[in-house]
Amino acid sequence: MTTAPQRGDFRHRQPLRVRWAEVDPQGIVFNGNYLTYADVGITEYFRAIGVAFPGELAADGAEFFAVKTLLNYLAPAHFDDLLEVGIRVSRLGRSSMTFSLGIWRGDLALTAGEIVYVLAETASRRSRPLPDWLREKVRATEILPAEE
Repeated sequence: MTTAPQRGDFRHRQPLRVRWAEVDPQGIVFNGNYLTYADVGITEYFRAIGVAFPGELAADGAEFFAVKTLLNYLAPAHFDDLLEVGIRVSRLGRSSMTFSLGIWRGDLALTAGEIVYVLAETASRRSRPLPDWLREKVRATEILPAEE
């Protein structure tokens, strides 16, 4: 059994409401939509820390590529539920960022997971180091320090 994410570990939390198109015939959110929710959370995380994503990185000839996703489903979400998506950077590697995520409905943890992004040259797709300015913005934001 996966441990439920602790809401207090996440400074950035994004509300969203489940739409009708996101539920399956069983009336619960189709599992693939949780990755969309995570993507919304990560985009808003970048906005919250003052990074024009993906523009600032693309201007320097780089972009992020998702290389790993892991989602643990703890309880289902349903149509019209108001959810909260928590995103934090739990690890800063040489060229990668690991985003930890939690999704809640009220006090109930529905999903825990992580997504790993690697920064790479746009043309060659070869990894490149994370810029220092990005590391500093992440360090200044997180409640729990990211592993480095």
